[in-house]
Amino acid sequence: MSDKGQKRRKKRNLKRMRAILIIEILVLVLLAGSYFLFTKMNIKNNNPDKVNENVQGNENKEDKDGNDTENKLSPEEEEALREQERLRQEVAEREALIEQAKRLTLSYDYDGAIELIKSYQGKEGGYEVYPALVAAINELEEEKSKLVLYGGSYTSVTQINHIFFHSLVADNSKAFDGDYDSVGYNMYMTTIYEFNKMIEKLYADGYVLVSIHDIAKQVTDENGNTKFVEGEIYLPPGKKPLVISQDDVSYYEYMDGDGFASRMVIDDDGKVTCEMILDDGSVVRGPFDMVPILDAFVEEHPDFSYKGAKGIIALTGYEGILGYRTNDPTSPTYEEDVKAAKEVVRVMKENGWEFASHSWGHKNMQEKSFEFVKNDTLRWLDEVGSLVGPTDILIFPFGVDIETTMGHYSSDKFKFLKEVGFNYYCGVYSKPWMHIKDDYVRMTRRPLDGQAMLQFPERLADLFNVEEIIDPERPPRNW
Repeated sequence: MSDKGQKRRKKRNLKRMRAILIIEILVLVLLAGSYFLFTKMNIKNNNPDKVNENVQGNENKEDKDGNDTENKLSPEEEEALREQERLRQEVAEREALIEQAKRLTLSYDYDGAIELIKSYQGKEGGYEVYPALVAAINELEEEKSKLVLYGGSYTSVTQINHIFFHSLVADNSKAFDGDYDSVGYNMYMTTIYEFNKMIEKLYADGYVLVSIHDIAKQVTDENGNTKFVEGEIYLPPGKKPLVISQDDVSYYEYMDGDGFASRMVIDDDGKVTCEMILDDGSVVRGPFDMVPILDAFVEEHPDFSYKGAKGIIALTGYEGILGYRTNDPTSPTYEEDVKAAKEVVRVMKENGWEFASHSWGHKNMQEKSFEFVKNDTLRWLDEVGSLVGPTDILIFPFGVDIETTMGHYSSDKFKFLKEVGFNYYCGVYSKPWMHIKDDYVRMTRRPLDGQAMLQFPERLADLFNVEEIIDPERPPRNW
């Protein structure tokens, strides 16, 4: 079924739910109203003298204290009104609950939506006694039954793309100004213009962001043994799971003045955004890099994300993280920077972002000795892991794996990295490639940078036509 057909069906289902809720409200209001009238009539029938007083003494509308007594309700009548209001509020709560559940389904979290409704507990009992909730669950179950494994686009998670970027170029005139760094920027960076074009095309073609932890999951058998298995991601027909990541989100000092963001911050609305320093030294805020851009895109298109997943941010440590120089405890702003970086991390994780080690010093981990890799990793865990929290994802510097084996990892480097908690190991390749072993996962990533677009456009043909994506301000190949 097409996306438009699915949306029309969801609208019809929503209208049906609202109709059931309206009927429920009317029934409850009628019951409460009947109870109110019955109570009032019962009072009159049991108190004829009071009725006569009201008929014969209409002129005495005030008591001795001057209070209006003609329209004063009895305790029983007041209780009936309170009951009517309670019933109305409960119906409103259930309607809001169904709306909340429907929002979860926009990102394909049908299990979460169903469990949310099943958790409801009203005065009369659980969800089972409320027709609107039961009907809503039935509708959700029906919609869920139409989802297919990997959207029917793949037969295995090993076919799923993992694409990656470096810091996005926010000001082309500064990044591509012909100086020493321009060649590197042209090769390894993507502009904001290109990134926007890419995600629009990926979304239009049915791609959906998923977590690397959804692709391969660690399970425990009846004997307590753990192993990794392929994850089961159910999506509407035609959808395609996709992992996205970004390297070196530290805004290194060499990038100063070259048209990049300077750091990530929390804006007045509590969302992550970027700061950029202008030529006159003033600072402006805006979506100058991938995180705020993708956050805004998913907010507008929640069906671009599976259960709220965003991407992976791979961090080094030698110049701090996210634009904060958390690597230097002697800095006068060190404590302030640590606090600010932790707050940005907290908000990002709440919004579906994950973090990975990119090593502390960004050195080739295959060439370096075991002792170097060990010390570098321990330093990353101490300086960066303490800020971002536990992670089991390692994204190799330069995309160079610790081993060249096509079999099982066997080196001392792997044994150490596994011992300190890393389970997912990501290199670089021109197309999807993945190994799922009992005790770890290897997954390659595809670069969507200037080199790929200018030098190897045919490698990206399955994702998009480079001519429709490439920034007209990007210089021609100059390497």
